[in-house]
This record gives sequence, structure tokens and C-alpha cells, in this order.
Amino acid sequence: MRIISGKYKGRKIVPPANMKARPTTDFAKEGLFDILSHRIDLEGLSVLDLFSGTGFLSYEFASREAKSVTAVELNPNHAAFIRKTAKDLQMPLFVVEADAFRYIEKVKSTFDLIFCDPPYDLDGIDRLPKLIFEHEILKEEGLLIIEHSKKNAFLNEPYFIHQRSYGKVQFSFFSKNAEKYFFK
Repeated sequence: MRIISGKYKGRKIVPPANMKARPTTDFAKEGLFDILSHRIDLEGLSVLDLFSGTGFLSYEFASREAKSVTAVELNPNHAAFIRKTAKDLQMPLFVVEADAFRYIEKVKSTFDLIFCDPPYDLDGIDRLPKLIFEHEILKEEGLLIIEHSKKNAFLNEPYFIHQRSYGKVQFSFFSKNAEKYFFK
């Protein structure tokens, strides 16, 4: 996989073959960042990447000069890979080895943008928007994005503003300030 834009554009990152994560496809990643680049300036934002897997979305946010990127990943091998890759590329990326649901409940920080890419068959994926808004870890004008399969539907969730499909990949967007993002 490669970093598609920003400071590290074109850098290829090859995770070990034994990693069991499902990285976001380049097609879906390009579509997502095209949407974001037309709506917000990523430079200077604080970003939280939950269920980081191989870290590819974290690398994209860091490459586009987010002020801070926090990658939360439960699998110790995946977390070590993200940490090593960030160090090798000298990226401002902080890795937390933790269960994402517990992290949401305990973190004291707030973020401008939260990206969640849980395993598509994970129990509790439908609770993510509610948990994030209840625990107030997304800033008042922040943006939450959840990557999911077609079997999940967030259309009736509070603060849902938009959904995009890229093949089998779905992105659902949430914000308390829909007007800021011009989705509605």
C-alpha cells in the first residue's frame, strides 16, 4: 500500500504477511480524502484513528500534516508495526495499544476528527457513534467517520450527516455541525 498525498506521498508501506488487518483499499482511501480535502483543512487538526490495524489512515493524516495523530490498536503486533513505521518515517504519530471501546470511555482528550475502522463483523460497531458522542471526545464542530460494510446502517443515528460507498467499503459521517461539512 502507498501513502497517496502529502509530505510522504508515494511512500510504500508493506506490512508483514502475518498481519490480519483489512487495510482500507487505495480506491476507498482516495475517495475519502477527496471528500475531506474539499471540506476541511487537515493541517493542524487533532486526529484519533480507532481500530488502526496497519495504520494506513494514520499515516495519511500525518502525511497531510495533522497536528497530532493518535492511533489506537489492540493487537500488540499491529501496534508495534505502526510505532516502528511512524518512527522510521519520523511521523508525529502516537500509538496506544488498547481496546478502542475502553479507550473511548477513559480518554480525557478531545479530537477534531475521529476515524473508526473496526473489523466489519465486530460486535458493538453500531454503538460507536453513541459512545463517542456520549463521552464527548469529539470536539463540538468535529467530524466522526466510521468505515463499515453494507450490512451496517447508521442513517437513523443522531448526528448522522452522510454516507459514501466505494465498492464494499462504506463511510458514514457524523457531526453536530452538518452545515460546516456541506453534506446537508
